[in-house]
Amino acid sequence: MKKSLTEFLEKAPLSRFHYILLVVGSLVYGFTAMNYLLLSPILPAISKEWALDIPTQSLILSLTAVGMFIGALSCGIIADLLGRRKALLLTILIMATFTGLSSFAWDALSLSILRFLAGIGLGGSLPQPGVYVSEYVPAKSRGRFLGLIESAWAYGAVLAIIFPFYLIKGYGEFLGWRLTFLMGLIPLLLIPLILRFLPESIRYLENKGMGDEAWDILERHGLASLMPDGGRPKNRNPLYPVKSTLKEVWSSMYGKRTAMLWISWSVLVYTYHGIFLWLPSIYVELTAAKELLTPLYFVLLVTLLQIPGYYSATFLLDSIGRKPVLVAYLALAGLGSLLFGQATGISFVLFWMGVISFFNLGAWAGLYAYTPELYPTPIRGTGSGLSASIGRLTLIFAPIITGYLWWSQGDISLMFLVFAVVHFLGAICVLILGIETKGKVLEEISKPPLKKEETRNKIESRPQNPSV
Repeated sequence: MKKSLTEFLEKAPLSRFHYILLVVGSLVYGFTAMNYLLLSPILPAISKEWALDIPTQSLILSLTAVGMFIGALSCGIIADLLGRRKALLLTILIMATFTGLSSFAWDALSLSILRFLAGIGLGGSLPQPGVYVSEYVPAKSRGRFLGLIESAWAYGAVLAIIFPFYLIKGYGEFLGWRLTFLMGLIPLLLIPLILRFLPESIRYLENKGMGDEAWDILERHGLASLMPDGGRPKNRNPLYPVKSTLKEVWSSMYGKRTAMLWISWSVLVYTYHGIFLWLPSIYVELTAAKELLTPLYFVLLVTLLQIPGYYSATFLLDSIGRKPVLVAYLALAGLGSLLFGQATGISFVLFWMGVISFFNLGAWAGLYAYTPELYPTPIRGTGSGLSASIGRLTLIFAPIITGYLWWSQGDISLMFLVFAVVHFLGAICVLILGIETKGKVLEEISKPPLKKEETRNKIESRPQNPSV
């Protein structure tokens, strides 16, 4: 029986090649997070300069999300049609270029348009590192690698605060927020790294029938040493061929997984972005600060807690599993949201927001590892992109809903009660609909479950131990 090239990927020991993929994937994800979050800490300065009310601020944030929805959906399809590498390069180019151009915006409308265009690249680039790396790393280490890539979000979030903090401090609010957007050009430096170190996905190439090209990559990066006779396996069809269509993700095989992922992405996108996009503005009000630097300092402290939140979840994914990590962290983030809404005094406000930050971002590590695992290679990019795009669809409304609840009620208690309920619903959804993928090869996860008769026949066909 001819071997699939993916068998060599699963048997290959972790090497320098895998760790290079981890570093480059983490840089892509971290800088994408930075470019997305750059707007949040400078929004109070922009609003002061242009006299923007909360509904207008909400609209700018939401138009970014519209672009991210389009990008996540379209670039996932591009990744399945043209390749993971090309999709990654395209999305980085779009998001970096238009984030940098946002520094030249002259009013709310021009900023909204530029952020919408940047959002297309942002939404497209966020799922790509996970899809790509998941197709190279062996099952036993896949959860840890994907969790580590997701943890790069926290470093991007910290940079998104550090840049405006020092630029506004050094150049004032008027020039500081424009210089902050120019930092969005930094991810362009990743393009030569990707061209140099990231080959196309082996699983993608094999699925497309390009076995010779895939084998060249295996040999070039030292992943083919386990081939017994040194010969090349012939091209073969994928183990579980699935048409790359949008309706396939709702087939009987993948429907429950898709429902769980769409709900989970919606929950985490609504809660994270609903909270953290408004957090600098929330702290401006809670501290009654007349300048932006003190609230940004508090936001930086809370954001730093995302880092241990990510790592704690990441190193539990391959030991206790994706499902329990995701359920527990969602529930604890919900508890933090509930208590933050009732907190008084800056110490308790900082503490409970730290709890939210720790567990909400830890849940993201679980979801990021989970998503690409639940679909087979032919639709992995599409399935992951669809899940992310549904989350971005939620993101369109998250800033508006949060802003409306705050603006209409005059305090934050109701909107954080909503955040708590949404977190709890997400935990229940994963508990009921989720499956466990810990330690399983991607192709094994994509197998249809055996029927009872098949399971019984398989057990009965096993050779009996004569010593028993």
